[in-house]
Amino acid sequence: EVILVDKPGAAQSEIRIGRIGTDRLTPDYYPLLVMNTILGGSFSSRLNQNLRERNGYSYGAGSGFDFRLSAGPFRAAAAVQTDVTDKALVEFMKELNAIREPVSDEELTRAKNYLALLYPNNFETISDAAGQIAELVVYGLPAASFNTYVRDVRLVTKEDVLRVARKYIDPDNVAVIVVGDRQKIEAGISALGLGPIRNLTIDDVLGLAPVPGGGQ
Repeated sequence: EVILVDKPGAAQSEIRIGRIGTDRLTPDYYPLLVMNTILGGSFSSRLNQNLRERNGYSYGAGSGFDFRLSAGPFRAAAAVQTDVTDKALVEFMKELNAIREPVSDEELTRAKNYLALLYPNNFETISDAAGQIAELVVYGLPAASFNTYVRDVRLVTKEDVLRVARKYIDPDNVAVIVVGDRQKIEAGISALGLGPIRNLTIDDVLGLAPVPGGGQ
C-alpha cells in the first residue's frame, strides 16, 4: 500500500518505507546489525551512496530496525526533491531487492569494522553508559554483552547477512508513506505500480489545527 499525504507547496517529499521487524532478543540481532549497516545504516551504505552520492536526490538516505521488547518496525527513509520522488522510490526498491542477494566480501568487512570501531562511542559520556546499562536491564541481557559485542559482530558471515535479508526485507510487503505535494507527485508514484494509493490530508493524519481561543 502507498499512503500519500498531501502537503501542497512542499519543496521536498518525505519518504518512509516500512514493515514489522523483530524484537531485541532475536538470535538474528547481530546479523541484522551488519546487514542494515550495508543497506542503510552508515554513510557508505548502499541507500545513501545511491540516493545522495550517485543520484543527488537527497541529502541523506538510510534504514534501520527499531529493536524493542516486542517486534518493532523496520524503516527506510529519506527526504527527496519533489520532482524526483518517483525516481527515488525506484532506487529504494532497487536497493531493498538487491540486499536480498549475496553481498561482497569488501562490504561485509567494512560493515563489521564500522560497527566494531563505533561501539566505544556508546560509552563516551556518563549518560551514554547509563543508557547502555538500561538496555541490559530492560531486555534482560547478560552483563557480558559489553565484552562480547565486537566478537559477535565479527562472527557474522555473508550467509548470515543473506539469510536475514531474505527473512526480514520483503519489498513486496511494505507500507510506503510519502508526504509531499500530491499534485506534483501522484501521477509519477501511481505509474510505478507499487500498490493501491490511499490519499490523506494533513488534517486526516494530525486532526484539525487548534484555533486561538480554544475552538476548532
